[in-house]
Amino acid sequence: MGIQKNWIAFCTIYIREVRRFLRIWPQTLLPPAITMGLYFVIFGNVIGSRIGTMGGFDYMTFVVPGLVMMSVVTNSWANVSSSFYSNKFQKSVEELLVSPVPNWIILTGYIAGGVTRGLMTAIIVIILSLFFVDLQVFHLGITLLAIILTALMFALGGFINALFAKSFDDVSIIPTFVLTPLTYLGGVFYSVSVLPDFWRALSQVNPILYQVNAFRYGMLGYSGVVDLSVAFSIMVMTVVVLFTVSLHLLNKGKGLRS
Repeated sequence: MGIQKNWIAFCTIYIREVRRFLRIWPQTLLPPAITMGLYFVIFGNVIGSRIGTMGGFDYMTFVVPGLVMMSVVTNSWANVSSSFYSNKFQKSVEELLVSPVPNWIILTGYIAGGVTRGLMTAIIVIILSLFFVDLQVFHLGITLLAIILTALMFALGGFINALFAKSFDDVSIIPTFVLTPLTYLGGVFYSVSVLPDFWRALSQVNPILYQVNAFRYGMLGYSGVVDLSVAFSIMVMTVVVLFTVSLHLLNKGKGLRS
């Protein structure tokens, strides 16, 4: 009976989260589609034709996996951070905290909602890319694993962001000043193999580099200088650590109790 109640609670939170971002789709799903469409036009018709090839692929094909991952990173994070902070701000999250629902169910419900939004935006971007490139999947298993782990990682990061946030400005600080620079410097638009040794070594400190290149390998069969076993080990360990930290903070009531 306890398992059934937990499942019902999880589904309730998850369905509410999905309905929330689907209800306001012009704010959640349309902007990524427009932004990525502009990237495709710019890099496909303007910059791509001048650069030529990279990693053995035409430039437009090369950047598609990076643009997909960029949308997953930003939307997975944004969905959880904005939703949970809004509920915290409105005090509605207190209803969940005083209910008999375990905290890990609350956490997984929010995270699943963020992962779903991340995957939906990825599908939208991939569909848009088909108008510009002839895209084929090199290894479906690696592709799915990389994108799911990335969505999990940044959904968990968004949850921690929401816990510590004291205003709506705090929710937007991390995406603006941390995620955006890391994403642009994470091999989305270039291969780290073309960088000088110093900058190549420095780039390998960036966690997004491993996610982008693991996904690129799944899509194109090319990963640059990144070892896939290292990339997936880092992603799995990061997800485990972030989940543990998130659950610990939620159990302590960090940012939820005055």
